[in-house]
Order: sequence, then structure tokens, then C-alpha cells
Amino acid sequence: MYMNKEVQRGYNEYLRLDEGAGKDGMMDVALLVMEEGDTYSFEEAEKELALLVFDGKCTLTWDDGSYDVDRPNPFDYNPSCLHVCKGVKVEVKANGPCNIYVQKTLNEKTFPSKMYKPEDTDTWARGNKGELMGCIKRDVRTCFDLDNAPYSNMVLGEVVNLPGKWSSYPPHHHPQPEVYFYRYDKPMGFGAGWANGEIYETRHNGLALITDKMHSQVTAPGYSCCYAWGIRHLPGDPWDKTRIDDVEHLWLLEDDANDHIWHCPTGN
Repeated sequence: MYMNKEVQRGYNEYLRLDEGAGKDGMMDVALLVMEEGDTYSFEEAEKELALLVFDGKCTLTWDDGSYDVDRPNPFDYNPSCLHVCKGVKVEVKANGPCNIYVQKTLNEKTFPSKMYKPEDTDTWARGNKGELMGCIKRDVRTCFDLDNAPYSNMVLGEVVNLPGKWSSYPPHHHPQPEVYFYRYDKPMGFGAGWANGEIYETRHNGLALITDKMHSQVTAPGYSCCYAWGIRHLPGDPWDKTRIDDVEHLWLLEDDANDHIWHCPTGN
């Protein structure tokens, strides 16, 4: 499933885990759009909460801490992400325009609040050794997953998808539901995604909910995309970097794959 939304100032809800498509994704997903001086608070009785600042200036305050975020854009700067358990009150104060990705899910566990700062984020530069003739070069950032947050029922990170390049490739799937939330460097930016047996056009502030079949995507030349990727662990079956590749395209993973790709002769 894919949806576009004309976002407004305030809390823009995309998915709710207790209704519609949100039941399949098992998470709440939203974009919080703020202007300087705006405030917003969260306090979930049954859900863990993650706030990932896409861009802008804000102050995040929770029970035992506070942190000032200043992220000019999601392409040149690593993310700041606050992750808290149920019952923790979080207040957001905008110190300028800012856009914040919101992800929640049910979790009966309690755990210490964690502010993942830019220097805490694990960035994996993929495809930067010329794999598939450089067509899958991208940066994969992980804020938290099963390794560093085993108490969570979620995973959250970002991917920087370069112009004209592919990501989430070669095609693969996993049983755990996943969302992609797209932010382009220019509002007219676009791309295409494959998931759930469908092809959809990706746009700025669009959301894809992936629950079935292979998925992969590409960004149009001229436009860079940074998308948040959030995964919901399944009971008894957490996402542990789970990746089931499409057997038809396994040859793309071979070290000599470039030798078997036709390309235009030099000079043409």
C-alpha cells in the first residue's frame, strides 16, 4: 500500500495500528510539522515511541533529559532520534521550522529512554565499490534495531537514495512489516517502488507500507531521496537483519556480476 498526503502544520497521521492498513503494519506512523514556537507533547500509556528529526531545529525533553537538535537536512547530516517506552512524557519545542517522523507500537516492556545522537548512528555505505556498475550506491543508517535495542518491538533508520540509483536492491522480502517514509531534496522529486506485488510512484512525504512479496525502489535522476525505514518485529520472529533474496536475481550478488552486465561500448 502507498499513500500521499498534503501535510499541514501539526500532527499528520498516516497509519494507526488499531484501524485500516495500520493493523497490517502494526504501528502508528505520522509526520509532525512544526514552525518556530510550536510545542507538542506525547505520553503513550501502552506504546513505545520514536521521534526521528528529518530536518530543522527543536528541543526534545523527556523525563530525565533534554536535547537540542539542529539538522539542516537529512542528506548531509546524520539523524537525531529519541526512543522511549510507554508512560514517558515527551515534549517537543520547535526552535525553527522542523519535520519529525513519528513511529509507535504496542510494547508492555519498560526500558531506559535513549537519545540517539548523530554520532551514535551506524552508517553503512552500500554499493560504493562499484557493485552493479555503481547503480546501487546508497547510505543505510540505523538508529536502533535488535542489536542495540533488543527490548524494542521496532527498528528504525534511514536510507539516502542517490539520484538515478536503486536501493533495497536486489529485490528481497522478510515476513516482518515495514514502512518507508519518503523525503526528497526538492518537493517535486519522485521515484518508483515495488512492493506487495504492485508498482507505485514515490513522492515527497509519501508512505509505503510493505507487508508482502519482494520490494525494491529507484529514485529519478536529478532528485535525491532520504527515506525513513521502520520495521515491526513479529512476536517470536524479530527482524534480525532478515533478508530473503529473490532467487531469480541471486546472480546480482556474485562478485563478478559486473562482468555479465551488458553496457554501451565506450564512446557511445
